[in-house]
Amino acid sequence: MKWQGRRGSDNIEDRRRMGMGGAGGLGLGGVVLVLLVGYFFGIDVTPLLNGSGLTGGGAIQSDVALTEADQRAAEFVSVTLADTEEVWGQIFRDELGATYTPATLVLFKQVTQSPCGDASGATGPFYCPLDKKVYLDTDFFTTLSQRLGAGGDFAAAYVVAHEVAHHVQDELGILGKTTALRQRSSEAQANAISVRVELQADCLSGLWARHAQETLGTLERGDIAEAMNAAQQIGDDTLMRNAGRRPMPDSFTHGTSEQRQRWFATGFEGGSIQACDTFSSADI
Repeated sequence: MKWQGRRGSDNIEDRRRMGMGGAGGLGLGGVVLVLLVGYFFGIDVTPLLNGSGLTGGGAIQSDVALTEADQRAAEFVSVTLADTEEVWGQIFRDELGATYTPATLVLFKQVTQSPCGDASGATGPFYCPLDKKVYLDTDFFTTLSQRLGAGGDFAAAYVVAHEVAHHVQDELGILGKTTALRQRSSEAQANAISVRVELQADCLSGLWARHAQETLGTLERGDIAEAMNAAQQIGDDTLMRNAGRRPMPDSFTHGTSEQRQRWFATGFEGGSIQACDTFSSADI
């Protein structure tokens, strides 16, 4: 992905110099396993960590050290966010005759607050519709690459694009409707709705990638393969197997690896918001 030296977004809220300390009671492997479950199943596993002997002072650190890698990741996120703003602005104008209002992206390290709850390594990247902000600890990119085997800058861009896609769903009125529907549903039904929401976000990410290539020319050879590999590695079934659990479809919240790859490809090949209607599709 061609991103160095390009325009960054003004919609970045940098909280990385404010964080909370942490310590260990679980072994490293145990901590990683619990965090992975939280990352990809949309679960705040902080109580699990606390209850398992993970202790921490909880004191605010006013001078969190930022490495060169932290700065590079922040620049990358800023450029990627700017690309989503340009692409979605154009799509909204051309397809909907509407104005796209960009999301703000909050960068943090370790933990920060959001109206949707604490943002931390346990929650992973997420979009909060209450303040229309994406929350991201760039250390997640290291987890994505080293722990999950989804390396490459476009794999990281896919993560950003997926969370921004939830904001697009919010702008379209989809997120509010599905959230209300999930609240009136059984757990299994709510999970099924969540899967369609997440797969649509994957599709919209693919749509963004197509337009980024056509209008910005930023994709390079191998970028789509990186995104598809990331989708493979973070499918519910793959994550459950890697965690030593038997895949249970009723508990899926994001979709299988095959579904996530297929809907990303659908968005990339379809080229329109209409192509990403996971809610009307009989076969997701």
